[in-house]
Amino acid sequence: MASTITTATNLASTGTSAAAAPTANLFGDFKTFLTMLTTQLQNQDPSSPLDTNQMTQQLVQFASVEQQIGMNQTLGSLVSLQQTAQLTAAGPLIGQRVEISGDRMPLQGGTGTLRLPAAGAATQARVQVKDAASGRALFETQVPLSAQPQDWVWNGQDANGRQLADGAYQVTVSGLGANGGAVPLTATIIGTATAAERQDNDLKLSLGAVSVGFDQVRAVRGR
Repeated sequence: MASTITTATNLASTGTSAAAAPTANLFGDFKTFLTMLTTQLQNQDPSSPLDTNQMTQQLVQFASVEQQIGMNQTLGSLVSLQQTAQLTAAGPLIGQRVEISGDRMPLQGGTGTLRLPAAGAATQARVQVKDAASGRALFETQVPLSAQPQDWVWNGQDANGRQLADGAYQVTVSGLGANGGAVPLTATIIGTATAAERQDNDLKLSLGAVSVGFDQVRAVRGR
């Protein structure tokens, strides 16, 4: 499976262009305001001159807005540069086995992997795999928990032994106590990182067909 990383080539220029549009509008409005002000001064009634206090307030307001837009433009550029640096720093993750939180398990190369916790109040884990789009149950099993955390590997087959295509599958893990009662249980998901990219102004890490935020990464386990 090919590994890729999107490097956000024009992030800084895009942020600058977006911030420049309001600035251009402000300059246009300011020029129009000065034209109207000059015309009004030239044609004002000497017996009722323009209120200088009002004129000064309007000039100050334009200057304040201009400064605010300039600050926003600078902050936008800084955010774009920071995200570009983070995206570049994510490069070494590509091809690594990564442990994440969530309820979507990637099936990569015909297998998917869960990291189950050590036995405690729960002595068994009930694992359910469903179609991510329809929620239709595909496979279910119970896995005995041991004294140490363990990996459970799904072979990508449904309950009828049919091999399923690589992709994203919904997974639900619940615990069973010694008496068979339900016990809360949290499992994590392990997959191979295949891409890092910017989506909707957020940085995302892809594990095959599963895309997660970097805040969902729990560990990097090597190749």
